[in-house]
Amino acid sequence: MKLNEKNVLIAYYSRRGDNYVNGSIRNLAIGNTEVIARMIQATTQGELFHIESVTGYPEGYKETTEVAKKEFRANARPELVRHLLGSETYDVIFLGFPNWWGTMPMPVFTFLEEIDTTGKIILPFCTHEGSGLGNSTRDIKKVCPDAIVVNEIEFYGSRVNESGDAVKAWIARIEKSLD
Repeated sequence: MKLNEKNVLIAYYSRRGDNYVNGSIRNLAIGNTEVIARMIQATTQGELFHIESVTGYPEGYKETTEVAKKEFRANARPELVRHLLGSETYDVIFLGFPNWWGTMPMPVFTFLEEIDTTGKIILPFCTHEGSGLGNSTRDIKKVCPDAIVVNEIEFYGSRVNESGDAVKAWIARIEKSLD
């Protein structure tokens, strides 16, 4: 079954600006997770939804990691800029995020808790610089106990621009598994 025959949502959290890339801080015009989300959208024709918190994060990478750590420790649920309406219309949700403190950024938790994921197929994708998926898949399953969370994948942030073939191969594996 082709994913472009399903109602597909590509929801992602991505941070542009100062990011940790290959051992140094670089300013990115487009966040790494957004690069992958756009590749998925080009292949599946799904709808993109950018998860953003109202407060946002500081410009500096180090300052952002400190805020993210405080949110993680407090199990915070930052308010979102936009809210997804009509989540019941989607069959498949690609869920993208960077690994922050061993899991998803806290705005992604907010997003998942706001939508109905009952019976949805959630396909997590994570960008990182060496920490992999961490506990994110387990955390998604906790937040979305009535969803089917499968086929997760991780991408090195420093290599996202060369990940087009890997994204296409991943989507082909997903489609094969849905047949």
